Amino acid sequence: MSQAMYEDVPPKSTSSSLFGAASQAFCGRCRKFKRKDRQCQAFVRRVITSHLFQIIMISTVSLNAFLTVLWTSYKIRYRLYRVFEISEIIFVSICTSEFAMKVYVDPIDYWKDGYNMLDVFILIIIFIPYLLRKIKGKHYPYHNIAEGIQSLHILKLIPYSRGIRTLIIAVGQTVYTVASVLTLLFVLMYIFAILGFCLFGIVENGDLNNWGSLAVSFFTLFSLATVDGWTNLQEQLDMQNFTLSRVFTIAFILLASFIFLNMFVGVMIMHTEDSIKKFERELMLERQVTLMEEKQVILKRQQEEVDRLMKTQSNVGKSFSELVKDFKKTLRHTDPMVLDDFGTSLPFIDVYLSTLDNQDNTVNKLQELYYEIVNVLCLMLEDLPKEKS
Repeated sequence: MSQAMYEDVPPKSTSSSLFGAASQAFCGRCRKFKRKDRQCQAFVRRVITSHLFQIIMISTVSLNAFLTVLWTSYKIRYRLYRVFEISEIIFVSICTSEFAMKVYVDPIDYWKDGYNMLDVFILIIIFIPYLLRKIKGKHYPYHNIAEGIQSLHILKLIPYSRGIRTLIIAVGQTVYTVASVLTLLFVLMYIFAILGFCLFGIVENGDLNNWGSLAVSFFTLFSLATVDGWTNLQEQLDMQNFTLSRVFTIAFILLASFIFLNMFVGVMIMHTEDSIKKFERELMLERQVTLMEEKQVILKRQQEEVDRLMKTQSNVGKSFSELVKDFKKTLRHTDPMVLDDFGTSLPFIDVYLSTLDNQDNTVNKLQELYYEIVNVLCLMLEDLPKEKS
């Protein structure tokens, strides 16, 4: 009976698997859906990927940050109150339009990009003060916090800067290593906090202000780890005549500041250097691709010129060499030429010029050697006895 009961129960699927299957099915159906506004979508895509659009967004965010700085002055805020209101409306309109355009171009993959989610988060932050004014009124006690977090608007500059994105990637790659270092530092601080509390947190004649509890001991050790005012802390311990205080302080500073914090900085520097090298390789590849594209364009244009000359030859009756001479007369010194010959490559020219320099040095040395040989022969000739006339 019990076996039959357990066999009749169907297996339960988790909510995460159901949500994943549903999302995949929804995305699959959306991808199969054919849009009828391909031309409009391509036009909007060109707009949001153009340099002019990026310059407009960077200028808008920078101007908003500058106005936020001016807004912190009460006198300027009182005089330019309307200017701040109009600029805020324009900024919100531009950010909302950017969000709508990006979602219109790619409504599915837009939500998979972390920087797009950052833009959505900033857009939500922008609307928080307006919602609080409408719902809670202008005198809501937490309204100042909502206005303070508007400084996060400047984070919209991150997606438009590849250098900042590279540093963020480097920081993200160091999360696990940095977490391990910080865990070891916390364990070290825990051990020394207990020791400091037991040694210096005595009720009768101890330093209760700095070592009176475990929380206060942690805060004191943090000051020692950053080597901030550690001499004042040590003077207070010396005034209490603790014999092991100097050994305790020096040991903790050596372990926490000179080892763990430097290890933390070293890990950050290593991953940052790796990310910068990767970023430079990507830039080099992009430059090579750009050069290849320009080369293909030049070759295509030259091929079109040759085809045009061939057609002109058949129509005019001139020979191809005559047409080439006429074509050479139209060339300018600034016209680019694509040369595939090995002898015209920059590495070969560099090696060839170095070889010529070495050859000139060798010839000069041989010439000096010949001069010395001639001089020695002249001296030997002078030393020989003259023949009797």
